[in-house]
Amino acid sequence: MRSIWKGSIAFGLVNVPIKVYAATETHDVSLHQVHDEDKGRIRYKRVCEFGHEVEYADIQRAYDDGDKTVVLTAEDFKQLPEEQSHEVEVLEFVPVDQVDPMMFEKSYYLEPDSRSPKAYVLLRETLAKTDRLAIVQFTLRQKTRLGVLRVNDDVILLQGLLWGDEVRAADFTSLDASVKVSANELKMSSSLVESMSTDFDPDRYTDSYQEELQQLIDAKLEAGDDVDTADTFGERADEDEDDEGGDVIDLMAALRASVDKNRSSRSGSSSRSGSSSRSSRTGGAGSRSSSDSRSSVSTDEDDDKPAAKKTTPSKASSKSASSKSASSTSKSASSTSTSKSASSKSASSKSASSKTTAAKKTPAKKTAAKKQAS
Repeated sequence: MRSIWKGSIAFGLVNVPIKVYAATETHDVSLHQVHDEDKGRIRYKRVCEFGHEVEYADIQRAYDDGDKTVVLTAEDFKQLPEEQSHEVEVLEFVPVDQVDPMMFEKSYYLEPDSRSPKAYVLLRETLAKTDRLAIVQFTLRQKTRLGVLRVNDDVILLQGLLWGDEVRAADFTSLDASVKVSANELKMSSSLVESMSTDFDPDRYTDSYQEELQQLIDAKLEAGDDVDTADTFGERADEDEDDEGGDVIDLMAALRASVDKNRSSRSGSSSRSGSSSRSSRTGGAGSRSSSDSRSSVSTDEDDDKPAAKKTTPSKASSKSASSKSASSTSKSASSTSTSKSASSKSASSKSASSKTTAAKKTPAKKTAAKKQAS
């Protein structure tokens, strides 16, 4: 069990720390309402007389005296002396037979809540020995209540009591009539009572209605005469709607992805064809540059020394111009696309290689011409 309240019993100068537990519970089969057509659960909404659905936070309490209604707000209740004491105060001790069982309300078990239960045991033994009930006053759920302490086996029981003005008087005019009962009738009735007399044992009595109700429920479950609980909340219908919506969303996403893929493939194909044509033009320029370099080398071999000296700067200028042209072409192609840049770099590297070869060969040819002149 789980305690619902903690406090202490105070009588005189004695204080007994306790935990409070609910002593009773219902065994009724829990049932709820459903719609007979679609088996959906019935829900109740807070609706005012003007047809507006009202949130719980917007609800206030009111008192109706028949002609006028007084609305009590949260601020009004704060003005009242709210009792927060967790103390069960013993007011007096009375004989057990003086408290009418009709006044009894809900019962609670009290458990000692201290390292030593001596004070608890002392109070228990005192109540049992004196055959008295302790009339107490306590606060539970912000309401001041009246109750009694009595002993049940080895446990002190706190039992709520109705206030005196909560017990209605039996006022039946039919009982005012004078009725005579004969001695024989009274004797026979007493004999019947004697024949049925026994000690009370609550375990001998069972709730046949609840037992048969549970048997009926079990039989319907075994026969398959039931519905899924999720359906009564409308969860399956919501899931189906979500699934249909998800299919539509997935279909649209697939269509968009297909369109984007087609566009990107077309763009990539046109880009590759343009890159190839520009690369071929750049490659041709590089080839022409290399051819010019080779022809200038062969011309140097046929000329004499003075001609070689005059033509060398001119040929170097030609080579430089050709290399700059190839380089500018490669830079332009590089800004257009990555593939163009690769082709241009290839052509530029070839041109640079040709210039390097020509440059190396020219000094050698000049040296040979000097030797011949000398």
